Amino acid sequence: MSNNKNSTLSVSQSLLSILARNWALLFVLVLILIFSFTGINFFSSKNFQNILHLSTIYLLLASSETFVIITGGIDLSVGFVMGLSSVLSATIMRELHAANFTPALSISIGSIVGLIVCIIPGLINGVLVTKYRVPPFISTLGMGGIASGITLVMCEGFPVTFLPPYLTAIGNGYLIYILPGKAISFFNRPEGIVGEELRKLIRIIPNSLMFNFVILFILWHILKNTKFGQHTYAIGGSMDAAVRAGINTNKHLIIIYVLSSFLAGLAGVFNVFQTGIGNFTPFTAMYELIAIAAVVIGGASLMGGKGRIFGSVIGVILLRTIENGLHLSGVDPFFRFIAVGLILIVAVVIDQLFPDLF
Repeated sequence: MSNNKNSTLSVSQSLLSILARNWALLFVLVLILIFSFTGINFFSSKNFQNILHLSTIYLLLASSETFVIITGGIDLSVGFVMGLSSVLSATIMRELHAANFTPALSISIGSIVGLIVCIIPGLINGVLVTKYRVPPFISTLGMGGIASGITLVMCEGFPVTFLPPYLTAIGNGYLIYILPGKAISFFNRPEGIVGEELRKLIRIIPNSLMFNFVILFILWHILKNTKFGQHTYAIGGSMDAAVRAGINTNKHLIIIYVLSSFLAGLAGVFNVFQTGIGNFTPFTAMYELIAIAAVVIGGASLMGGKGRIFGSVIGVILLRTIENGLHLSGVDPFFRFIAVGLILIVAVVIDQLFPDLF
């Protein structure tokens, strides 16, 4: 009898652990069910693709925060570094295009320079945190202000426009285009489509989805299957133990902050491809806070040592689904801030109740 009770208790605990570990994913499914009834055209392939497409920059920022938070740090500069990358790369693209460089060369050089320059804030953050023992909160907050100031000086507070053609066609394009009964094409929509035919055109698999898959797979592999990933978790679990194990913690943390800044820069460059302009980051955008919320919702601990790329992806999708569903349901989108706050509190409570799950 005692064995049966123990077995039942063990099964119940296992089930509870599975639910707690995957609560964010389950909540996404519940939201999809609810919004399917309340939101006009919510449950459609077009809308789901739209959610994923518009999640691109948040997925990149959340991925950058995942690595930093696992080490027990935090990066409050990623949103502003993204803005710096966006404006800088767009400015270079514009000037080169005005100087009669080809669109391909203008876009390539602008993107590369934007990515390279945006490594610098991460390098400075890493040095301040490791060599000078500046708390990550202060270091990255200050760097965010510096990046924001440089961005505003460059663009004078206005978006950078008159960029080379084809940018948005790449950033907002799809892998497959189907005009029922007439044509099918890859990467570019069939030529000569206008009016009613354009509305009937079926678009499948956004370019951004493929881009996200490649980047996120690489980051997942690094974190899960490499020595670098193991050292990242070790540093977050116990800095002293990591040092005793022979890990060069200073070098590793510098690389972590450089990686975070690089991914933020990548988000900025992709934002140019999505919008066709260079966007500075206003203080009210809160990109970094939404990214941090997504990482925590995905199971990471702000104390360090825990976190998953997949969990952060689910956190981003959850937050974007809420925003999209509320909008299509006719609810004031400002309520999403209340929803995000409540969900974030739930995530922290679950982390405290089940500290060993993730």
